[in-house]
Amino acid sequence: MIIRHATEADLPKVVAIYNAAVPGRMATADLEPVSVESRRTWFSTRSSSKNPLWVIEVEGVVAGWLSLQSFYGRPAYHATAEVSIYIATKYHRHGLGKQLLSQAINQSPSLGIKNLLGFIFAHNHPSLQLFEKFGFQNWGYLPKVAELDGVERDLVILGRRI
Repeated sequence: MIIRHATEADLPKVVAIYNAAVPGRMATADLEPVSVESRRTWFSTRSSSKNPLWVIEVEGVVAGWLSLQSFYGRPAYHATAEVSIYIATKYHRHGLGKQLLSQAINQSPSLGIKNLLGFIFAHNHPSLQLFEKFGFQNWGYLPKVAELDGVERDLVILGRRI
């Protein structure tokens, strides 16, 4: 298993892993799959020194990814990043999320990041448990802010000071 910075050649796999999460209504507020083309601009903002996108490989196969992105898009929040983690269904419960989140925590100081945030649906218990195992605490709760297939869903904001 290795964790490395994503390359443009990884983008189709990154998008496929993301799109596999859409129907489950647990990890993303997108209601329809996204295209590789629609994610090119997002990918172009990734860099190893700011807003990294890491992929985790298992036996040469991209099995998941983690990205750090700016929180709220204002300069005063430069030391706070939002964490997104997606794992291919085949690799759920194999500890890949733990490895990726550990990578993010360990690399945050060298990226100038002092706070990490996770925006997680309240019904996504596996993700909530993962973040809580790494010392993230409840920093916010937004009731009924998303509607997924006619069901209103709450959003939990978990944070950790690095």
